[in-house]
Amino acid sequence: MEDKELLSTIAQIIYDKKGSNILALDLSQVENGPDYLLIGEGNIDRHVVAIASTIQSTLKDEGIKPIRTEGMQSGDWVVLDYGSIAVHLFMPEMRERYRLEALWNECKPVELGIEVVESL
Repeated sequence: MEDKELLSTIAQIIYDKKGSNILALDLSQVENGPDYLLIGEGNIDRHVVAIASTIQSTLKDEGIKPIRTEGMQSGDWVVLDYGSIAVHLFMPEMRERYRLEALWNECKPVELGIEVVESL
């Protein structure tokens, strides 16, 4: 699976699990790091962990495993490192506190192509 396809797949999982404020940044011009940063939010710690677990299990079925995971015990900030893609899932107050997107404000956002289904 190519990076952009993987990025969109992960973003779709976050959206489908009712995650919010999904943002992907292209970090390919930044040295010593992943090519893409994907940030999303869950409502509470259990929601963040549930989103992360679904990402892991869905990608594992595709033969893709994270290099490293952090934060699954606390759930307020979970990091899934897929090498070229770093996924950061936050509770809203943690995202506001650390403002990762501000660290890379010179990087361009990536169009994710999330399929939005309207509920009745």
